[in-house]
Amino acid sequence: MAIALEQARRAATVGEVPVGAVVVDAAGRVIARAHNRVESPPDPAGHAEILALRAAAEVLGSPRLTECDLVVTLEPCAMCAQAIAHARIRRLVFGAYDPKGGAVEHGPRLFSQPTCHHRPEVVGGVEETAASALLKAFFAARR
Repeated sequence: MAIALEQARRAATVGEVPVGAVVVDAAGRVIARAHNRVESPPDPAGHAEILALRAAAEVLGSPRLTECDLVVTLEPCAMCAQAIAHARIRRLVFGAYDPKGGAVEHGPRLFSQPTCHHRPEVVGGVEETAASALLKAFFAARR
């Protein structure tokens, strides 16, 4: 989570919502890391999770990341949760809960739906205070 938080801080410094993500293999080695890149280049799918999954798939040469874990600073949205399921991520670890836009523990709870073809192990609230503080500071500065 420390690396994901570092990525989130990088996102904030370039004006992106501070969300960071890391993909690690079964041995705990970092395969890919990313932060939100929605604004530049303009990409509505430029969420940290999507970018990290893409990079990990490229490194491993497979769209299926069955032996990998995804660590992200914010509860994934519906788009990212579906990508996580399609990538067959083994475990999802996230920091801050997102009651408004989250789709894992909130909203549609995608992994609980009978149509979801893969359900990763989910661990939420890891370094929640630090992840939440980054987001709150970012949005407070813009108000």
